Amino acid sequence: MRASRSGPTLLRLLAAILLAVVALAGCSSDAGDGAGGPTAEGTGSDADFPDITGVEITAEGAGTYRLDVTVSSPYDSPDRYADGWRVLGPDREVLGEMTLGHDHASEQPFTRTQTGVQIPEGVSTVTVEGHDTENGYGGGTAEVEVPPVP
Repeated sequence: MRASRSGPTLLRLLAAILLAVVALAGCSSDAGDGAGGPTAEGTGSDADFPDITGVEITAEGAGTYRLDVTVSSPYDSPDRYADGWRVLGPDREVLGEMTLGHDHASEQPFTRTQTGVQIPEGVSTVTVEGHDTENGYGGGTAEVEVPPVP
């Protein structure tokens, strides 16, 4: 009597199709509502860098601004962590930098405040980019509109 090989071949084919469907499903994303304004949600990345997931910017007066920056770095540990961010103008010039002195492993995501950021008149948007102790700058950034000075 001859054994049929169609059963194992069919199972392998079904497993390959299932694997392809799962892989494609992982590529989808939620586009969000796209609302702009003085707050922004960041773009995501990977575990090599922290992601800036939100920024709220407030005019302090005389061309200076306060930024409340939300950072996600779920990989944080005492050995490697998100240790700050920088504020970039439209030509990627650095307008301000913030340094954090320790990990935030038990607080994810976390929000910290930077004050006194000088933003030149005429700059309408800034980008905030995170920094990692090992990998430097990168990850998901957030672009936010600069509100007028009161």
